[in-house]
Amino acid sequence: MTRPIELLRQSRKEELWQMCCGFLNLSLEQFMTIQNRLLLEQIELLKNSELGRRLMHGVMPETVEEFRQQVPLTTYTDYLPELVQKNEDVLPAKPTMWVHTVGRIGEYNFKWVPLPERFLCEFERVAGGIGLLASCNSQGDFLMKEHLKTLATMASRDYGSGIVAYLMQQALGFDLLPCDMAEMTFQERVEAGFAEALSRGLDAFGGLPSILAYVGEMFRQGAIRVDTRFLLSHPRAFACFLKGLIKSKLARRSLLPKDLWSAKVVVGGGADSAVFREKVEELWGRKPLEIYGATEGGVYATQTWDREGMTFIPNLNFFEFIPEREWFKWQLDHSYRPKTILLDEVKAGEKYEIVLTNFHGGIMTRYRIGDVIEITSLRNEKLNIDIPQMVFHSRADDLIDIAGLGRLTEKVIGEAVENTGIPYVDWVARKEIVGSKPVLHLYPELEAGYIASEESLATAIREQFKKLDRKYRSNFYRLIGDMETVLDLTPVQVTLLPRGAFSSYVARRQSEGASLESLRLPHVNPSEDVLSLLMTPRVEVEAVPATEAERAAA
Repeated sequence: MTRPIELLRQSRKEELWQMCCGFLNLSLEQFMTIQNRLLLEQIELLKNSELGRRLMHGVMPETVEEFRQQVPLTTYTDYLPELVQKNEDVLPAKPTMWVHTVGRIGEYNFKWVPLPERFLCEFERVAGGIGLLASCNSQGDFLMKEHLKTLATMASRDYGSGIVAYLMQQALGFDLLPCDMAEMTFQERVEAGFAEALSRGLDAFGGLPSILAYVGEMFRQGAIRVDTRFLLSHPRAFACFLKGLIKSKLARRSLLPKDLWSAKVVVGGGADSAVFREKVEELWGRKPLEIYGATEGGVYATQTWDREGMTFIPNLNFFEFIPEREWFKWQLDHSYRPKTILLDEVKAGEKYEIVLTNFHGGIMTRYRIGDVIEITSLRNEKLNIDIPQMVFHSRADDLIDIAGLGRLTEKVIGEAVENTGIPYVDWVARKEIVGSKPVLHLYPELEAGYIASEESLATAIREQFKKLDRKYRSNFYRLIGDMETVLDLTPVQVTLLPRGAFSSYVARRQSEGASLESLRLPHVNPSEDVLSLLMTPRVEVEAVPATEAERAAA
């Protein structure tokens, strides 16, 4: 099978574009044909797999419709213990490698996901396409060049985010800086990479936008040191540094990475992409190409050279969508089985929870990854792309990822609130963007008679998160550095709910005929409808006896 790097080395530009980015020319009908064909192939692989049969509850669907009607939706717990034990005997195809991301505290430390050879081959082409799109200018012309110097700001390849960078390197022949990263901390790796980039140049970088912003801010603040002796012994590095310094002085500001290099390829992906996108451009001089994906299925969608909405990718996963109203029903009653629709049924302006099934021998089957996306338009009119466009909206489950805090579950948030010793009735929490920065916004109802300011509560809860991280190690950002200080983050905010908020909510749900099982309120990531009900003050009407005159008039 021909690989992208072979076409690149042979200067077969049109064939390389068609291999990696040809999906942009598909009609929606052609997109769905590919989806249905690959799903039918995957169903047969699942039927011959022990874990696949268990996930399908023993049914043997023959069509896409039967698959969607008969096979239940899944979450990662449905794949335990096989995936965390890396049991390859029960899988549809033997994995070439395993990748992982952070798991759930108290249940499993990591989510491990197998990647079969055929899946990786298709994934490499997608990763190559991302690199090509990231290098495009405003007219869509892409860079046809091997050995682009790339700053190593991404995770290692056994992480879900790192595998994209690894496969992009394999597809397009990027050179990583520093050359030797063995046994280096993140800070050491970045400093060594900057030093090499001063001598050799810097063409590309990528990773979580919050980390890209953090690295740029560290450089601005002088936390990334450039050794004077190194500069004096490397004339090219000295010239590069001096040129950048002059540029920053003329602009009357601190030295920024963009003063030293003109990056040609910048890729970013993650829940905070939209939040830190402008900051990355300010520091590095180029807006990142945003991609959407996760460990469980690779890359699901990507921006193109207009840097607007993201276009779905047809050949790695089968996509289903839970409409917002169906998701809301499920949130109120977890025994409810939400209905799904397909990509050719979505509507512009609507929000959906995304559900995926891996192709090419992967194992994730009708898997709820826990994300809500918004369909911004049914096609990209500007570039004539006939595939619905999307943006990431929010999490749909009880996981909150906050730069500076880490990945928090209901268990960790609840323990932090409890450990403050503050008397409360109940609470809900969700991730919000406040002043262009991500925060964990906690909404507690305090017990009657207890008075405290929202600021003091936020400080007390933040301190408890710091203590709990020593216990649970949920804040993986600490491996990067003090993002909270460098990026000037205030990651916890508190808004007090009115007295009786939760009892009023329960009373209202009961008046609507809700069952006892569905009265439990989701603590994490409540919907706008739920939060608005809680925020509405309870109105108590005092009964006043009618006067004689009023009774006579009646």
